[in-house]
Amino acid sequence: MKIFKNKRKLQREIIKIKNISFVPTMGSIHKGHEKLINIAKRRFKKVLVSIYVNPKQFNSRDDFRSYPRNIKKDINALKRLKVDYLYIPNYSDVFFFKPKKQIYLHSFSKKLCGKLRKGHFKGVINVINRFLEIIKPKYMLLGKKDFQQLYLIKKHIEKNKIPTIVIPCKTVRNKNGTALSSRNNNLKKDELIKLAKIIKKIKKSKKSINKSKILKILNEMSVKKVDYVEFLNLNSLKTPVNTKTKFNIFVAFYIGKTRLIDNF
Repeated sequence: MKIFKNKRKLQREIIKIKNISFVPTMGSIHKGHEKLINIAKRRFKKVLVSIYVNPKQFNSRDDFRSYPRNIKKDINALKRLKVDYLYIPNYSDVFFFKPKKQIYLHSFSKKLCGKLRKGHFKGVINVINRFLEIIKPKYMLLGKKDFQQLYLIKKHIEKNKIPTIVIPCKTVRNKNGTALSSRNNNLKKDELIKLAKIIKKIKKSKKSINKSKILKILNEMSVKKVDYVEFLNLNSLKTPVNTKTKFNIFVAFYIGKTRLIDNF
């Protein structure tokens, strides 16, 4: 695995690779990331992974500082997975240039996480837009756990006619049903058990489109702060009128100081 911290050196290395695939991460590599990487390895020739904790998508300095980081562990994990290229840029390497494409934020950015995390998705699209210009990947693999982020990135790419194909990948879950997430590293053992119980109870309630029922579950499980509970049709992005249409429950809540999101 070749490691790059400078975009120009990276570009000289990959300029002749036509079908490079890209897996953007903020580190704390887990089995969800591994799944994306293994799909990329199986379907495409060369795989490039980035590790960059993007300050522009955090709404507080404390959240940015507390985001789990373990670069040595990440490098070892990626070497084990036989990733071809790893890009670990610093702030200036990513942001000290003017990108050719303008940021496009679809109206969906104002819902769910966008309601409470002002500027979050602008920060996400900003950094992805820059990575796409630096790397020019043929494919980019993203997880469906962050459905809103995935949707907005796709809309930005479509609007700007960027020649990168987004490959959506299923959410990877533990045996207890919890979605794999880097933020899970901030949870204590008893909090992880609590999270598993919450997800199990919410899943059981999916048969009825009843927000108050889920809020009651969260209250009974001593969840002190809930950002949202929403039911959305994945195609129309509207609240389903009945259970016959395909929809997901979207939730965002806190366990302790850790904010967790999921959809299923």
